[in-house]
Amino acid sequence: MLEAVSGWVARWSALIPRAQFPRQVLDLACGSGRHARLLASLGHEVIALDRDAQALAAASGEGIATVQHDLEAPGAAWPFAPGRFAGIVVTNYLHRPLFADIAAGLAPDGVLVYETFARGNEVFGKPSNPDFLLSPGELLDLAGRGGLRVIAYEDGVVEAPKRARVQRLCAVGPEFDLLRAKLDL
Repeated sequence: MLEAVSGWVARWSALIPRAQFPRQVLDLACGSGRHARLLASLGHEVIALDRDAQALAAASGEGIATVQHDLEAPGAAWPFAPGRFAGIVVTNYLHRPLFADIAAGLAPDGVLVYETFARGNEVFGKPSNPDFLLSPGELLDLAGRGGLRVIAYEDGVVEAPKRARVQRLCAVGPEFDLLRAKLDL
């Protein structure tokens, strides 16, 4: 059974710019590719990255290139050039050393859509280790340090796909044109 797409990702991924030439979108720590498939259905050329080969096999499909890479392995480096992506989507994944690389990986008019667990989630179950839970305002700090402009932010409890405490953010690069963006969200 396929996991449902995050409503947050579905809503804000509509802002990821499309151009006359293909621009890539990164689904970071993509798992089985639920968001990679959504992004490909929106006409984007998608790179789905995960360390799990079995998950990547499920993520592959038309318009989706998969990359097996463990970003947390000792000595592992961010494998992408700065400014490469029109959009980056991250859900249910937190590795703080990547924050600067994620922000730098966006094109100047790019869109970051991020959603993961936050402190307070331990009352609902896993993850409960503070290493895997965002501190209050941590995604806002990521955006600020990365020179991104916050379009939307939430910090609270969600009911689906399971009851959890999360932080969610949509932020854009300094050249993102809000006046021309599709804002009928």
